[in-house]
Amino acid sequence: MAGAGRDERAWVQGAQRGSASDLEALFHAHWPAAHRAAYLVVHDAALAEDVAQEAFLAAVRNLDRFDRRRPFGPWLHRIVVNRAIDAARARTLRREAELTEHAASVDESGPIDTGVLRALGGLPPEQRAVIVLRHLLGYTPGEIARLLALPRGTVNSRLRRGLDAIRDGL
Repeated sequence: MAGAGRDERAWVQGAQRGSASDLEALFHAHWPAAHRAAYLVVHDAALAEDVAQEAFLAAVRNLDRFDRRRPFGPWLHRIVVNRAIDAARARTLRREAELTEHAASVDESGPIDTGVLRALGGLPPEQRAVIVLRHLLGYTPGEIARLLALPRGTVNSRLRRGLDAIRDGL
């Protein structure tokens, strides 16, 4: 894992200098999780792809401000989740009786139960985002608070309310 961190730092440094191959390596390393996070917040495959692409482009445009000593993934996830929340707020969420098969297999880490996807879809975007970051991307509540610039108590209450709503929905 330490080697992966060194590779990532080298890719960021190379991308900051304009290396297309290093930028491509960053993209390939982080695209699956970025797309999955966006999808799980917006619940729309096309919109998730747009959100993840826009977030990655925003990250690339701001690489000169990125601190290479820090991991790239959490920085990118913050951008993705914030943009996904904005996108989810901007449109009216449609409730669909059936989720497409694509929804259950957004990435190779395994399908997510359609009941859980439906329950996630019924949550406000802010609750959905913290649940995705905590339970699907593995961030701690403290890390989520830092990523989203929220008080830790707000993260905990959004997690609790969201999980309670999912439990009630299942």
